[in-house]
Amino acid sequence: MTVADALLIALGAVAIGSGALVVTSTHLVRAGLYLVVSLGAMAGLYLGLGAGLVAWVQVLVYVGAVVVLLLFAVMLTRAPIGPSADLDRPAWPAVIVGGGVGVGLAVLMVDAFRWTIYALPAPGNTERMGAELFGNWVLPFEVLSILLLSALVGAIVLSRPDIGAREGAAREGAAPEDAGHEGSDA
Repeated sequence: MTVADALLIALGAVAIGSGALVVTSTHLVRAGLYLVVSLGAMAGLYLGLGAGLVAWVQVLVYVGAVVVLLLFAVMLTRAPIGPSADLDRPAWPAVIVGGGVGVGLAVLMVDAFRWTIYALPAPGNTERMGAELFGNWVLPFEVLSILLLSALVGAIVLSRPDIGAREGAAREGAAPEDAGHEGSDA
């Protein structure tokens, strides 16, 4: 076993362990931070396998954008920071489903490749991958950016306290400006 093999095994263990902590944590913010660790370990695995560009994309897109968006959504919607009773569920159904999916994927991989050793293709360069991403895959890339932006705007709109006051006053027939000045003629 080489040092690279030991490093990949250690990073895989960190990714699996922190992924298990993501789904078993009762603290929403801690689950988000465990997700950062898991995605960072995955970036380390990509780097160890020689896919430097994919590792940096993993760090920038997932760790830098998606997890930050998740934490901002938690903060802006005033979700509970401490332990939540909604997240306190038994872990055994997740273990059974995850184990079943893992065994199923292992059986499919063994059946597909029949223990044949294939030569890996030469790693692509960044220029070719960038041309492919922004040439053929530009539409899904832009749709994903619009989806993330709309989720952030939705979280901001839901977190504004004055929206609820306006809706309540409109249902009662009074303008929100008049809600606190019922007896004044100013």
